[in-house]
Amino acid sequence: MTLDLYRHGQLAPLRAWAALPLEERRRRAVAAVAGRDTATLLELLEAHHVRTHGHVSPETLRKYRLGAKTWLSYATDNAVKVMHPASEDTDLWVRSLEAAGKSPSSVGVLLAGARALYAALRWAKATKDTPFTDTRPKKDKRRPWDKRQPYPEADVQLLLAAASLEMRVLLRLGAIAGLRASEITNLTWSNVDLDSGALTVVNGKGGKTRRVLLPTSLILDLQVLREQHPIELVIGRTPEAARSRLRTLCRQVGIPYLGLHALRHTAGTQLVRAGFQLQDVAEHLGHSDVQTARTYGKWADDRLRKHLLEL
Repeated sequence: MTLDLYRHGQLAPLRAWAALPLEERRRRAVAAVAGRDTATLLELLEAHHVRTHGHVSPETLRKYRLGAKTWLSYATDNAVKVMHPASEDTDLWVRSLEAAGKSPSSVGVLLAGARALYAALRWAKATKDTPFTDTRPKKDKRRPWDKRQPYPEADVQLLLAAASLEMRVLLRLGAIAGLRASEITNLTWSNVDLDSGALTVVNGKGGKTRRVLLPTSLILDLQVLREQHPIELVIGRTPEAARSRLRTLCRQVGIPYLGLHALRHTAGTQLVRAGFQLQDVAEHLGHSDVQTARTYGKWADDRLRKHLLEL
């Protein structure tokens, strides 16, 4: 466990549940299932996940809670026995998510949250069941680089031209600095060193910390923003709020909204296109595996397209 857990308040649910005698923990979990007390069940999930994984990013917890909540809602609407769901129930849930238009990756995230819920229920001795063990989303037929589609550079320039100061900072933090949504919204002035032209991402994916160099354009915007808001750096209170602001700006400009994370793909693509080695790209973006950065090369390599256009 690290001090980050205290700052984010993640130890509170864990301490509360861990302090309970085992029989009381089991009783509360069983009562929460019987009473469809989603809030208590999500608190139990969070406590167990922090217990087994140590530091967990708020974004990861959000996704796990969403998966568990989505499953519990489906179970309530379809009279599923939550404590002992049949394999047909879990399979039908996944198929219903796919029928509703959820992508295989989105279904996978929700499925992970549902599995985490039952891991927590087993910890509480409320059940021995391990549902979802054999439940799988349909295979994602998209190529890896198609799932990492960047914003075209021309679209980024259109967005920057129409953006407010705060939105320009958000755009450049994503499309040049390559920060993830949660890294952008968790950024504070204490993490930014404008004199050295760098910022520190604290508790990035996997709880990792990394130093990110800043472009001159972003440094200038941050200097102005600090003059206006010297106490608190706020680029969207939550990732959801930041996504909503970007979606609105895309609609105003008239370009397709590809998601906030696509700005990060833009950063990776531009670095590869500029000739940087994959190791450099991986370090800048905070990838644990350099092979992840390889997919950006598919978007950065325009030679085949240019060749075909000339024929």
